[in-house]
Amino acid sequence: MGEITQQNIWPDMQIEIDPNSYSSVVEMFEQAFLTYPEKTAYVGLGGSLSYAEADRLSRDFAAVLQAKLGVKKGDRIALMAPNILAFPIAMLGIIRAGGVQVNVNPMYTPHELEHQLNDAGAEIIVVFGGSTSTLAEVVDNTPIKTVITIDLGDTTTTKIPSPPVDERLSNTLRFAELLDDGEELDFDPPVITGDDLLFLQYTGGTTGLSKAAVLTHRNLVANTEQTKAALPEAMRHGQEVVVTPLPLYHIFALMVNMITYSSIGATNYLVANPRDPEQLISAYRDSGFTVSTAVNTLIAGLAAHPGLKDIDFSNYRAMIGGGAPVQEAVSNRWKEVTGHHVLEGYGMSETSPVLTLNPMGQEEFSAAVGYALPSTDIIFLDEDDHQVGVGEAGEICAKGPQVMQGYWNRPEETASNFTEDGYFRTGDIGVRDENGLIKIVDRKKDMVLVSGFNVYPNEIEAHVAMLDDVAECAAIGVPDEKTGEAIRLFISLANGSDLTSDQVIEHCRQGLAGYKVPKQIRFLDELPKSTVGKILRKDLREL
Repeated sequence: MGEITQQNIWPDMQIEIDPNSYSSVVEMFEQAFLTYPEKTAYVGLGGSLSYAEADRLSRDFAAVLQAKLGVKKGDRIALMAPNILAFPIAMLGIIRAGGVQVNVNPMYTPHELEHQLNDAGAEIIVVFGGSTSTLAEVVDNTPIKTVITIDLGDTTTTKIPSPPVDERLSNTLRFAELLDDGEELDFDPPVITGDDLLFLQYTGGTTGLSKAAVLTHRNLVANTEQTKAALPEAMRHGQEVVVTPLPLYHIFALMVNMITYSSIGATNYLVANPRDPEQLISAYRDSGFTVSTAVNTLIAGLAAHPGLKDIDFSNYRAMIGGGAPVQEAVSNRWKEVTGHHVLEGYGMSETSPVLTLNPMGQEEFSAAVGYALPSTDIIFLDEDDHQVGVGEAGEICAKGPQVMQGYWNRPEETASNFTEDGYFRTGDIGVRDENGLIKIVDRKKDMVLVSGFNVYPNEIEAHVAMLDDVAECAAIGVPDEKTGEAIRLFISLANGSDLTSDQVIEHCRQGLAGYKVPKQIRFLDELPKSTVGKILRKDLREL
């Protein structure tokens, strides 16, 4: 159906990667431990860890899981924590013991947590103390037998005040004490191959009940090698400094920041609370960073922060944007400060996650998500599963070594989300030009039909975001007697702005076709967002 050709990717980049260049993600980390033992691997609240310390501590945790808790290869273990130093140690211990890590959002509601633990069949959870009250609400309704609690200062010698463990949870084990126990235990490393499960990565749940993408070690090895091939100038071994404000339970930061950059000996600054402006700015200011990943809303906040002037950009290489569309106004502001546009990419949990990326060094904002990564074949299908031509909109469908095996325990959904010849249906609408550059038009389900015309909210949002008075905006479709559906636009204004609905509509009329102009404007103090920073259109629809 599709074919991997040089036209799918930008010139001079390799067409293929070897998804078996490492036998597993564990081997990838263990090679980094041997190559960069004295180098600082992770910096976070309370201190830092070298690669040698990460090796030793994660080995001790793996030994405890194996010898004391009976963990066998393939057992699902939930990890529910923010970006603190215990996160990489817990993760590495889980996967070195052969466990399958179930990535859990520490901000989940009891209902969401109960669903995920039951769906995954996890019997062990490693949980931040601040999230234990949520767990206590539902733990008796889940398979969980062992609760391991993490404090903010674990793995450091610093005493940091940390939320207490909920008293309703009995017989919990403390992560720090288990690390001490592990020093005395033998560890028998299991044989792990590319086919073995690595993560159950739950979809964001923004469109209904969350389900888990089954990701193997080979999926993540492949995506790390693809990312390295796409960003050679920002992949200098032992030299990169990465700031990680996006949560590590999200596959974007987990794959790019944690796995890819750790594999080349980077130093990773973990931001525990990116909503704290001082904590966020200080990470960029104090690190001498070279690379970061973020979503559009976070980059916009950074670009507008007065502390931006104190950041040293002399070593800067790339800001990689994903998770939601990067708006032109935001990328332009970022370029004014750094001299470089945000590098927008595209992907999803089901694809480990990256499918496409813009090349480094582009002079103009492309309004595109870039080119297909090496070994990635992307096609565009119409409603009848026929490929559309260059420049025509169709559903983006992808095949490559980073694409998931399927959804956990959901064979029917797995089957319906793949074409007969094995392409994953992303549910996103896009176009590709004659050079292979891919643009996302919108989510299939977010498309609005106005008087028979297809209207894509992203286009409206990007245009309105060019107004300096607009901090954030989001468009949805609402029922309309005359046109079937109409556009309702939600706007959060910049401080002190007195922008009116009439001014917004006039701006839209100057740059958009008449049927795309919003019929209704609503002003909100803040737009609802997921913990990753995506604006939640489903919450806006409920308003």
